[in-house]
Amino acid sequence: MSAHGWIVPDWPAPPTVRALITTRAGGASRSAYAGLNLGLHCGDDIGAVVRNRASLRQWLPAEPLWLRQVHGTTVVEADAAEGNPEADAALARRPGRVCAALTADCLPLLLCDEAGTTVAAVHAGWRGLSSGVIEQTLRAMNRPARALLAYLGPAIGPGAYEVGAEVRAAFIAADPGGESGSAFAPGAPGKYYADLYALARLRLARSGVARIYGGGYCTYTERARFYSYRRDGATGRMASLIWMEN
Repeated sequence: MSAHGWIVPDWPAPPTVRALITTRAGGASRSAYAGLNLGLHCGDDIGAVVRNRASLRQWLPAEPLWLRQVHGTTVVEADAAEGNPEADAALARRPGRVCAALTADCLPLLLCDEAGTTVAAVHAGWRGLSSGVIEQTLRAMNRPARALLAYLGPAIGPGAYEVGAEVRAAFIAADPGGESGSAFAPGAPGKYYADLYALARLRLARSGVARIYGGGYCTYTERARFYSYRRDGATGRMASLIWMEN
């Protein structure tokens, strides 16, 4: 935990790789967005979000590449990207380029290789996970899976994320081995509790990534610390950021 109340990932990333995950701590936003809301398109006062982003920028080597996230599988190369591209993952191979994923229940995933030559940030809700956003990002990184490290940032926990049967069916349809079924527990009739952390770990492991860290948070239940769309509807967004230094 940083002095700002942000999360500094506890993982054995190489010393040139830096990462942090913001929380609600600090910030100029008020009312339902109270805290350090970094999402421009969730109904908050734009001026407050601009001030929040400027406050965060002081601790970064550059302005993050803010994506227009659509719950898809598109991955962009941050080194060459301009503006705010429509994508749900970004990777960088040059020092100083900051990749970012905005979340408020969806799973943010940070990735790097052990040599510190490539980093990535992924926005992974259930649609992106079931459609293969993790696999697409790993392919784009183009590094041996055994050389990669993954960190799972704060997401809605398995005891709070009730979904319809169609969500479970989507994962099982994409999983001939049937392992994904273990990430769902029965809920109300026709409903299941989904474990985003377990689903991400399964996808990573299946792709050959063995070093997986983080997880265990719950954005829904930790009201004072995290934004949660499922809990509040009108709410802000946290950022999970990763970059390389020289």
